[in-house]
Amino acid sequence: MTSNELRRKALHWLPGIQIVARYEKRWLGGDLTAGLALTALLVPQGMAYAQLAGLPAVTGLYTTVLSLIAYALVGPSRILVLGPDSSLGPLIAATILPLVGAGGDPAKAIALAGVLSLMMGAVCIGAGAAKLGTVAELLSKPVRIGYLNGIGIVVLVSQLPKLLGFKAEGDTTLAEIRNFFGSLFEGSTNLAALTIGLSCLALILAIRRWKPRVPAVLLAVVGATVAVVWFDLAERGVSLVGSVPSGFPKPSLPAFSAGDIRTLFLAAVGMAFVTLADTSALSRAFAQEAGDEVDPNQEIVALGVANVAAGLFQGFPLSASSSRTAVAKTAGAHSQLVGVVGAVAIVTLLVAANDLTANMPTASLAAIVIAAAFTLFDIREVVWLWRVRRTEFWLSMSAVLGVVVIGVLEGIVIAIVLSLGAFIQRAWRPHDAELGRLADRKGYHDRGRHPNASTLPGLIIYRFDAPMFFANAEHFARRVKQLVDEADGPVRWVVVAAEPITDVDTTGAEILATLIRDLRRQGIELAFAEMKGPVKDRLRRYELYDLIGDGMIFPTIGTAVDGYLTATNSEWVDPIDGPRKPRRET
Repeated sequence: MTSNELRRKALHWLPGIQIVARYEKRWLGGDLTAGLALTALLVPQGMAYAQLAGLPAVTGLYTTVLSLIAYALVGPSRILVLGPDSSLGPLIAATILPLVGAGGDPAKAIALAGVLSLMMGAVCIGAGAAKLGTVAELLSKPVRIGYLNGIGIVVLVSQLPKLLGFKAEGDTTLAEIRNFFGSLFEGSTNLAALTIGLSCLALILAIRRWKPRVPAVLLAVVGATVAVVWFDLAERGVSLVGSVPSGFPKPSLPAFSAGDIRTLFLAAVGMAFVTLADTSALSRAFAQEAGDEVDPNQEIVALGVANVAAGLFQGFPLSASSSRTAVAKTAGAHSQLVGVVGAVAIVTLLVAANDLTANMPTASLAAIVIAAAFTLFDIREVVWLWRVRRTEFWLSMSAVLGVVVIGVLEGIVIAIVLSLGAFIQRAWRPHDAELGRLADRKGYHDRGRHPNASTLPGLIIYRFDAPMFFANAEHFARRVKQLVDEADGPVRWVVVAAEPITDVDTTGAEILATLIRDLRRQGIELAFAEMKGPVKDRLRRYELYDLIGDGMIFPTIGTAVDGYLTATNSEWVDPIDGPRKPRRET
């Protein structure tokens, strides 16, 4: 590889350098403005999502800074913003808090979260390098909707007590719900905290609805902090965030025990799987709006690098953010300089103004998280699923119950299993059809939908709409035999319209060979039409092609019909083409 090729390859994986090389002066004003506007959202959201993850609020700022800087260097999208995410918070908490144990040592929690971030980063980098950027597509839309709706419920349950000014912890979401209502009925609500929380929530939701460009989160937090100081609400039992540690941590490998590795790794894989789909989709959407193209595998690698960077600086797993990216876009962002400006502003706060959060009420952070949780819910899609396909609606509801009842980490596994199960179920019993000819349109059509479709005496044309593999091959054979048994007269040929059959595995080949022999004992030939080249190649490797016979494999259904007429010396009146006779060799 030449030096120029090495340089091009390095620049491909470091798009931030390319942006610097072709940066336009006219972008500067928009990037600076957008960076400062974004900072107003990044600080309170980062702190809120850190607490959602069961970690000190300041770790959310560390995570935000590292994600912005790392992505500015290696991220392929010009304006995508990474950082702490509300959907990952419950997963992080469910992973690390049981390992921390009773007493909740913050240092151990931070270390475990750092290891989790490093592992998730390694998984993402490996997936991107192996070009598995689309692997998250295995999570079907109904299941993904149900999973996120379940996460939304978990987030709400965890934050409502903080909004009301009391604690209601539990080992499971159901226990938290029970403890929440128990404390509520016991009169544990702090009215001052509730007033602040509800006011912040109402302000955020109202501005988001009517004035989305206004920094609602910043206004809510500033207003709540001023109210705490003005009315001395700390004396009334309102919980405060307090000052964050001054300065920025040095890079280091977080400590962990060998016994924690398995739990952390499984959680990291699950979180990476969930995050890949959202990050890839979000990146593509914003890139298309800007007229750019983004490599999904490079995007996944960039996400992994950002997670690794965060893990080395007391951070925790992160993802792409639609809300923060939208803020950057609407504020005039042109490049990843926006993220650099935001990172510098946060570091400045940590070094020179760490007391700004001293009087910030916890209820305001709970309001931020709850407002974010509302964006996880997709009720409109759930209603649509109920209306158009009830089976997928119940699939989505199963994912919700899996997260809420069993757990958020187990919910990932349940979501993946449900998606794969739905796929297998459709492939296990795929749609199929006996085909016939209509007088008013060309081609061969499903007789189940068109009972008046004509068929040739002695010929069955059968379409099987799936690859043939171990789970459905017996079903294929049974359906062919069923059609033969139910035919009006003796059957001489069965033609399989094989265009939808994209593969035949070894089990399918074995069952197919048995079917061919069984039919021949009855005097029936099995033929194929429109079979794909790769499938023919597989049948040759299975030594099945010769058993079928080259003369029984046709390029189209029409030529198969001609072959049948010739082989059986039959005549037929086609509803469209009129009389068709056997071809005579000259």
